[in-house]
Amino acid sequence: MTAAASPWPALPVEAWQDTRDTLHRWTQVVGKVRLALAPRVNHWWHVPLYINARGLTTSLMPHGTRAFEMVFDFRRHVLAIEAVEGHGTEIALAPRSVADFHAETMGRLTELGFGVEILGRPVEVEDATPFAEDTHHVSYDHEWAHAFWLSLVQAQRVFDRFRSSFLGKVSPVHFFWGGFDLAVTRFSGRRAPLHPGGVPNCADWVMHDAYSHEVSSAGYWPNGADEGLFYSYAYPEPDGYPSGAAGYDTGLREYVLPYADVREADDPDARLLTFLDQTYAAAADLGGWDRAALERDRG
Repeated sequence: MTAAASPWPALPVEAWQDTRDTLHRWTQVVGKVRLALAPRVNHWWHVPLYINARGLTTSLMPHGTRAFEMVFDFRRHVLAIEAVEGHGTEIALAPRSVADFHAETMGRLTELGFGVEILGRPVEVEDATPFAEDTHHVSYDHEWAHAFWLSLVQAQRVFDRFRSSFLGKVSPVHFFWGGFDLAVTRFSGRRAPLHPGGVPNCADWVMHDAYSHEVSSAGYWPNGADEGLFYSYAYPEPDGYPSGAAGYDTGLREYVLPYADVREADDPDARLLTFLDQTYAAAADLGGWDRAALERDRG
């Protein structure tokens, strides 16, 4: 199979699951560098990665009076570390253990004068083997990593269009390395009840900050279906929300749309936008959001 043969590449989970699980932990290593260095922002918006023309980037991070960026380049298959002074280094993205990737990444940062301490284990996953001891996640397939990035590019395009019609508080479209998903979140403006927590290997107070206010959140998660899925949920769920639109998964407590359904649609953008619009409307209408004040026509 040529994974990147169309704008929306096929991405069967069984073909790249081992690569996905290794890459998930590599992005956590890099994401935790940003977590350690970036000034704290509400709802943990200072920690995600962002899609760019090469792959996933931390964006510019401060280190004292200096600054640098880390980029997963899925065209050249390197982790590029670049300082504003113009020098940097590259780390190969290839079959290698998480322990090896972690050791080289932290060592190269120290060599460049960007030494930093991070929490040395993954979060939001059941297997929280410390990075320095993880020698069982070792897979990396160039083709599937590249295809995954292209799927993120397509999802980002549509999420940006969806985001553009909301005038209220709304997150960037960003990639959370904890859950390994691309997300965009709208806010009603009202405080939310205390989140119950319970996320694997993640302190409850992290969720309390993330969900301090009412949200309707949507995203793309490369898991949970044959080719991953798109999701949409509300916190807190208003009365009647599970019946507000088709496709509610009672286990996940989210509306879901398989990625393959979007990829195979005659108009993938329209298929995904319809899902995003309908599930947001269910949250906003049932939750009593002031939609007239929060929305505008999509350009």
